[in-house]
Amino acid sequence: MNICFQKIDDICEKYNLEKIKTIGDSYMVAGGIPTPNLTNPIDAIKAAIEMQTFIEQRHKKLIAKGETYWRMRTGIHTGPAVAGVIGTKKFVYDIWGDTVNTASRMESACEPGRVNISEATYHLVKKEFNCTSRGEIEVKGKGKIGMYFVER
Repeated sequence: MNICFQKIDDICEKYNLEKIKTIGDSYMVAGGIPTPNLTNPIDAIKAAIEMQTFIEQRHKKLIAKGETYWRMRTGIHTGPAVAGVIGTKKFVYDIWGDTVNTASRMESACEPGRVNISEATYHLVKKEFNCTSRGEIEVKGKGKIGMYFVER
């Protein structure tokens, strides 16, 4: 996993994304923080595609060798979030809010090896990427949300 996370760290740096945290085999990043910018939805998708490409290539190599592997699901949503330092004993920089929760639902509703984006993100990036509508999908605590797969 360290090999994968090191590569993902490099990709995040390349696309000016902020690593928020890792939890087990999950890796959370955000665009547009701490410095807001207008390209973060595009940057996030470019990074997600590069991450997925790396993980899928690694997956194929490991299968061929009969070794253990894991695949990745990616969920992206765009909107306002709150960021700050949490705690008084062990300080942690974190983000929270409805945007973060919706991004998490995009990941949960994704298929391995794919990049799943919300309809809100789709409207910001549709001129840059080919996307396939998945229709509206029921998500926990939010009802139905329009989703799209980004095609590589």
